[in-house]
Amino acid sequence: MNGHTQNGKQEQAPAAEPTQPTSADASASPEEAPPRQEATGAAADAERQRLETELEATRRRLDELARAYQTLDKDREEFKQRLSRERERMIDVERGNVAVTLLEAIDELDRCLTMSGPGANSSLGQGVRMIRDGLLAKVQAAGIERIQVVGQMYDPNTAEAADMEITPEPQEDQRVVAEIRAGYRLKDRIIRPARVKVAKYVPPAQA
Repeated sequence: MNGHTQNGKQEQAPAAEPTQPTSADASASPEEAPPRQEATGAAADAERQRLETELEATRRRLDELARAYQTLDKDREEFKQRLSRERERMIDVERGNVAVTLLEAIDELDRCLTMSGPGANSSLGQGVRMIRDGLLAKVQAAGIERIQVVGQMYDPNTAEAADMEITPEPQEDQRVVAEIRAGYRLKDRIIRPARVKVAKYVPPAQA
């Protein structure tokens, strides 16, 4: 019976030992790592590209602002220059208006001296001449210049023809032969044109 028991007893299978990863399994793990690294690298490249794009956009914006500032600064300087020129022009206009008033007074004094004849050398005449010379000096000190027209060809921009004189000389045609009233300019602006007598050529047979 004991022998039957020994013979009938089932043999138990030995316990399975834990399996070790084979060389094939070991090699599978490194193959899964590159995709994760590539994904990380792609994200870094995309971020770098985004930052470079933003940096380039910022540079362009700074360049635009710098150009805008330069333009604004240039416009401001040009405006200051225009304002300065306009102010100078207005000052010249007012100076010319005052000068015209003084010139009219000088003309009146000149007429007084001319009409006084021999009395121009009297004490009164000398006093009038001193006043006239003083006013003329003030006008000249303000930058007012007398226009020289006698002997020059007639120019309607600087003189008014108030009288005419016949001449038989063709080269004298349209030449100013006398000044009736002096003309004056302030810089390049005529504040009062001269009043003159102009020669007109007429052939001798028609004279």
